[in-house]
Amino acid sequence: MEQSKIDRINELARKSKTADGLTEEEKAEQFRLRREYIAEWRRATEATLDNVYVVDEQGNQRKLNKKQ
Repeated sequence: MEQSKIDRINELARKSKTADGLTEEEKAEQFRLRREYIAEWRRATEATLDNVYVVDEQGNQRKLNKKQ
């Protein structure tokens, strides 16, 4: 995710804690940006886990399986 989008998420989070709060448009933007951030985080985490191997006591390696 672009740094500018992360900065905007943080800016909206700070503004939401003020007395003025967020407008409806800003709330919608915040929701959309958060969903995008979480989706990207999930993709990156799954890509990392796709390259993880478990080693048992005998030294055998096996790939992690996705839960269904």
